[in-house]
Amino acid sequence: MITVDKLTKVYGNQTVLNLDHIEIPKGQSFGLVGNNGAGKTTFFSLLLDLIRSTSGKIINNGVQVNTSEAWKPFTSAFIDESFLIGYLTPEEYFYFIGELRGRNKADVDALLSRFEDFFHGEILGQKKFLRDLSKGNQKKAGIVATFIGNPKVVVLDEPFANLDPTTQIRLKAIIKELTQNKEVAVLVSSHDLMHVTEVCKRIVVLNKGEIVKDIQTSVETLKELETFFTG
Repeated sequence: MITVDKLTKVYGNQTVLNLDHIEIPKGQSFGLVGNNGAGKTTFFSLLLDLIRSTSGKIINNGVQVNTSEAWKPFTSAFIDESFLIGYLTPEEYFYFIGELRGRNKADVDALLSRFEDFFHGEILGQKKFLRDLSKGNQKKAGIVATFIGNPKVVVLDEPFANLDPTTQIRLKAIIKELTQNKEVAVLVSSHDLMHVTEVCKRIVVLNKGEIVKDIQTSVETLKELETFFTG
């Protein structure tokens, strides 16, 4: 599904990302972990063509992301609140995303009804603009918007940050359910090692822009990661 080849990003004389080769097949839940500055968000930004690589390429389902936009209809992402449109209400935003992805209001409403517990009565029907919601509720709206249109690639950067414990538990259940679809690749970055080991079948550890571990998740993975990060 996703192939990364000889990918680098350099700012001035500092190399912030240097990935030789990665294959992420469809149906895989892929976790990306690392300390601040490890290159996680840089990688996702390159994957979404938000920034340009210094060298190398990313192929998403046969499409090179920096030379064509044909990957966009089957790829969705939430990186941060800049992905939202602050002057819209959540409902207006969801319908807007639905329109972009060829879904009518009934389709969108049907999807939203599946996330009532996740929204916890704080998103829909509040007559608030997205910009006036809390960081946590903005994140809830942004995450659910990524599921509109049945994407084949879902990218979530730090999805557990700013969420209360109850919502984190619900989100883990949502991601696990999503990854049961063998046609969907889910990419998650997180500072929370416990959360990412619970929802991802494979975890890649970045350090200073390079891969230092590539792990198939097992009962030992959390302990292995904790040992690595504590030195």
